[in-house]
Amino acid sequence: MFISNAYAQAAPAAASPENGLLGMLPLVLMFVVLYFVMIRPQMKRQKEQKAMIEALAKGDEVVTAGGVIGKISKLGDNFVHLEVANGVELQVQRGAITQVLPKGSLK
Repeated sequence: MFISNAYAQAAPAAASPENGLLGMLPLVLMFVVLYFVMIRPQMKRQKEQKAMIEALAKGDEVVTAGGVIGKISKLGDNFVHLEVANGVELQVQRGAITQVLPKGSLK
């Protein structure tokens, strides 16, 4: 009374190689979109950041990741000395520098 009758269905046709390729197409398209929307721009930003850090010179005005603004007074292999005020120097890692400001930004 509460259980309905079950009817057998015909077996599906055997999967052809074309169906397998068409089934993978959305996955491949998603990876291509992911590459152009996320991965490629991130790699470009990393390359620009690395070039900026390598091009630092004495006298450049920079901003650190913590928001400290200063003028480079000494350069080392891994560290940079920033003059943030008259007679006040901070030692920061090169990787902490996020932006080089135009000359004359600090007064």
